[in-house]
Amino acid sequence: MVDAAQILSAYHARHEQASAKLLAACGGEFARVAAACVAAYQAGRKILLCGNGGSAAEAQHIAAELTVKFLTPRRHLAAIALTTDTSAITAAGNDFDFAEIFAVQLRALANPGDVVLAYTTSGHSKNIVRALAVAKELGATTIAFCGHGGGSVEAYADYVLRAPGDLTPHIQEMHNILGHALCIAIEDGLALQPFAASPWSK
Repeated sequence: MVDAAQILSAYHARHEQASAKLLAACGGEFARVAAACVAAYQAGRKILLCGNGGSAAEAQHIAAELTVKFLTPRRHLAAIALTTDTSAITAAGNDFDFAEIFAVQLRALANPGDVVLAYTTSGHSKNIVRALAVAKELGATTIAFCGHGGGSVEAYADYVLRAPGDLTPHIQEMHNILGHALCIAIEDGLALQPFAASPWSK
């Protein structure tokens, strides 16, 4: 049996390897993603998020950070996680197809100029690909958070953040870092919590 401390050490080492590559892999595209989200909020639009499994939890997590607050109280920002309405999800899956569970909601909720932010570690989740395709049809800005290999989502995403990492959990951890940094960038871009006055500038 492997010592639990050794497991933690080995796992953390792989996390650090992925994290060390994150800025080079995503830095330039991340700045464009942040600018697109700030512009959407300045225009009175909203961000809609979706994902499966752990990525569904991440979509809900970041939506909560935006609608409530990140570190300090400020104006609440419109963000909707499409993973939370079990009635809508199960109805769409039952009446249409599981691939449509987010697309159906987007047809009801998304407007031109909104941002649709979709998570898929594989880059090939059918319901995420459909969501981004429908979002583009509706005139929304589309953002894909995926693994380093990109995937099918790239055909429908205006912006793609390819997180480094060979394991799904490490990709998810990189998505978490990117999501938190995005919250800070949005707050700073909207002058809700000036970066210079935040702990991140120190």
